[in-house]
Amino acid sequence: MAAGAGAAYGAVKRELLVRYLDACAPTVLHGSRRMTYAEGYAAGAGEPSAVAALRVFAEFVDLLAGRRLDVVLVTDDPTAEALVTAAHAELGLPDQCRVHAGGGPLLAALKQVGAFGAPILALLDATAPDVAPPDGTTLAALAADPGGEVLLFLPTGRAAYRAGLHEAGFALVTSVELVDAGAEEQLLFFATNHDKHLDTFKDALWAVDEYAGVRYRDPRDPEHGLLDISLAPHLGPLRRLLLDRIRAQGTGTVAQLRHYTRTETVYRTADVLKALQSLAAAGSVSREPEHGRLTADTEFRPTSA
Repeated sequence: MAAGAGAAYGAVKRELLVRYLDACAPTVLHGSRRMTYAEGYAAGAGEPSAVAALRVFAEFVDLLAGRRLDVVLVTDDPTAEALVTAAHAELGLPDQCRVHAGGGPLLAALKQVGAFGAPILALLDATAPDVAPPDGTTLAALAADPGGEVLLFLPTGRAAYRAGLHEAGFALVTSVELVDAGAEEQLLFFATNHDKHLDTFKDALWAVDEYAGVRYRDPRDPEHGLLDISLAPHLGPLRRLLLDRIRAQGTGTVAQLRHYTRTETVYRTADVLKALQSLAAAGSVSREPEHGRLTADTEFRPTSA
């Protein structure tokens, strides 16, 4: 991968992590006495995302009273370990925030710090050619943990890994391809068992800044349309996916199509009504009742094969 592409992807990954942690960490810390942020399988040089995570946690020091926050970095790179340790000191984080850095399997590192039994967010970057993705045992342990979540980056072409995340025990999995200006690609998965956290992640996904031409692509879009990162994304791929879904099922309510969108596409539930209205205006679908406000029970049917 070109150096420019790696820097652009790294910036997107860090900002996505920061936005997600900024939105969910206060809630998690309010509801639990412990929380762990873990980072492993890291690919590429540069500042570890764990440094960005520590900066977020430094904003919520008041929530750490009487709680424990563990930051686990699994790496064989002494420079990365030194950067994270130095950031912890420079930010003046209290003793309740502990940094653990070193080599070895991620699962063993998490067990060693006593992470299980409380929320864990694991960022796992396996995009380097010589890095294998996390094994099923590790994923199953994270899925079984209360509040266990995975933010996983893989080389493109690994879309089938989605099934492995479900098999490991994650009920909710979303994926998106990251495509840079040179058409180099990476695949991102987010896996959780919490509905609200999936929605929070989707909001963060579309709120990040665009870096060096990095765009998104929904792996399930048959036309492989590229999407600019925007709070108001282009809905062409969503319209195609919803129309295919309605045709395959013969019908679909707004509630059903919202559920499909949030769990099976890169889009948010907030995007569904606009897409359905556009399909209806184009004559691709009909609705019942024909007039009035769209509600969860409003039903859509295909008007052509």
